[in-house]
Amino acid sequence: MDASINGKKIGAMVDTGASLTLLLRPAAERLGLERRETRGYQAFGVGGATKVESALIDEFKIGNASRKSWRMFVAGEREMGDDIAVILGEDFFSQTDVEFDLAHNVIRLFKPQGCEGVSLAYWVADEPREVALDAMYDFQPRILLTVQLNDQPVKAMLDSGASTSIITVADAARAGVTPGSAGVVAIARGAGLGTKSVETWAGAFDTVVIGNEIIRRAHIRFGNLYKDMTYTSTGSRLAQSVEPEQPMLLGADFLRAHRVLVSHSQRKMYFTHLGGPVFIVPPQPGTEARTGKEAPPESGEK
Repeated sequence: MDASINGKKIGAMVDTGASLTLLLRPAAERLGLERRETRGYQAFGVGGATKVESALIDEFKIGNASRKSWRMFVAGEREMGDDIAVILGEDFFSQTDVEFDLAHNVIRLFKPQGCEGVSLAYWVADEPREVALDAMYDFQPRILLTVQLNDQPVKAMLDSGASTSIITVADAARAGVTPGSAGVVAIARGAGLGTKSVETWAGAFDTVVIGNEIIRRAHIRFGNLYKDMTYTSTGSRLAQSVEPEQPMLLGADFLRAHRVLVSHSQRKMYFTHLGGPVFIVPPQPGTEARTGKEAPPESGEK
């Protein structure tokens, strides 16, 4: 979405997979902002760790809403395209109920009142598909749910900042799909906030069940998402994972294929399928993608 920092137009990426709102370091440099070291903080994403700094923003503005004198965290090692300067995280969206109507390029924010026990999927007359959200934590807000992958329960996170959905190698293997399985192909490496990129593959999964929606013979990306997301605590020589749950990422391809309302108030996600493929696989090696640049849908996927 369009935004501005100190009167200069920027792009802001809606990223429910990011717990905190961040200013990207390359953008801070372009905007000429003075950065200050932030001790005791470290950010992690696909590709490993990234140094965290801070910068004082005189005014951050989206539409008619603005925030002044905001000391924003600065992180990230690479450009993300489309003049993206800010990653608008789940700390922002968790305060409301959020509707993703990406077919019309619209995101709507709601403050529901008196809606307990009532379906919030106001755009359909019939019963919508829905799934319960798992526990969410105030110190690390995330949209977590459980899906079934070839009848295996898998923790998933709704991540609008990931262009395509992706599964960990471990979860794919539990569902019977590995890099050596028949029909599996290597595809473009994935990258995120960190300095490194990760190997990814694409394979076919017989069923993916999200709430009361069943997706059959889905081609989905999988990879070693969290292998570089480790840190060494004070007094220890052992590297520890910062993401022990290692969830699947339900990305923007899932959101594009559905109309979705995330009800933080009810701890539910309502969604209706708009048609076409639910998951999109990036191209094979030759280009690098940030957990999935947009790519043409694979045929035969429903």
